[in-house]
Amino acid sequence: MLLPLLNGGDGIYVDAVLLSEDEASIVFGFSWSYFLVEIARPHAVVDFLHGIMPLKRIDELYNAIGYNKHGKTELYRELVAHLGAPGARFEFAPGDQGLVMSVFTLPTLNVVFKIIKDRFGHPKRTTRRTVMDKYQFVFVRDRVGRLADAQEFEHLDLPRACFSEPLLEHLLDAAASTVQLKGDHVIVRHLYTERRVTPLNVYLRDASPYDAALAVLDYGAAIKDLAAANIFTGDMLMKNFGVSRHGRVIFYDYDELSLLTDCVFRHLPQPQTPEQEMAAEPWYYVGENDVFPEEFEAFMLPPGKLRKRFLQRHGELFTVEFWQSMQERQRHGDMPDVFPYPESRRLRHT
Repeated sequence: MLLPLLNGGDGIYVDAVLLSEDEASIVFGFSWSYFLVEIARPHAVVDFLHGIMPLKRIDELYNAIGYNKHGKTELYRELVAHLGAPGARFEFAPGDQGLVMSVFTLPTLNVVFKIIKDRFGHPKRTTRRTVMDKYQFVFVRDRVGRLADAQEFEHLDLPRACFSEPLLEHLLDAAASTVQLKGDHVIVRHLYTERRVTPLNVYLRDASPYDAALAVLDYGAAIKDLAAANIFTGDMLMKNFGVSRHGRVIFYDYDELSLLTDCVFRHLPQPQTPEQEMAAEPWYYVGENDVFPEEFEAFMLPPGKLRKRFLQRHGELFTVEFWQSMQERQRHGDMPDVFPYPESRRLRHT
């Protein structure tokens, strides 16, 4: 039994009563900010938490209570144990390969490994330093249950035998400054790990109509939750969002992440001549931080029933007015709470 406490005008009160393992798992989930708990025996607390959430990895539970450095140690230990199993082999992660990161996984471990490429595909104009700064930004921000936690590793020594030849060739080509081959060892100078989730575009291919509709609606809710926390995802393609085992939609591609209040949301200028209307490139000035919400609809969802459902629930995402209103809320200090349990679970207080 979990009792979430809120601090209201009349003091502390119980906001909900959570009674299931799944509900507890979401509260201590990898997409929420850490609890910062100062305790004499962290191991005992983690042992207790693991007793009520046995599907959670030990490293994630250490992270959840704010002991992320020891959490990283536990993750490394688990990785070494998995690599010691017969036939252990890294594979390309499911989904579309990105323009900035090379991503691979170990099928027996629910983690993806992300390495920054040496060269970024068009139209990306970011830098390695900027990408690393984005990951640090995520680490210190309130993730409101919508950004995957990432752990940073340096100088990993991994067995060459655990890499398929196509994957190893790809890494040595795409990230030669980071990945080196030394005899029977692959030395990775720098990488990030994140919990493995099913990319949203992959999930929708096999999901039932009911589950697909839920995921698409939560896709819009995730964008709104992040906006409420003053975070703009930048690239809102479905391939940059994933679906957790609880059906929650999580964002995990951070190279274009920014503060919502740093963006300039604009209406698309209307063409005044046939030449402007047929131009292959924008005929109007576009600033570095300019965003045109009216363009979102064209690439976020393909035509069909799912797009129709999305438009009915989240159509305001394609309007300049919505985004500007969210900016105004931020500037006036209006930071709405986002809870790791549904509204239906909250107790009514009179």
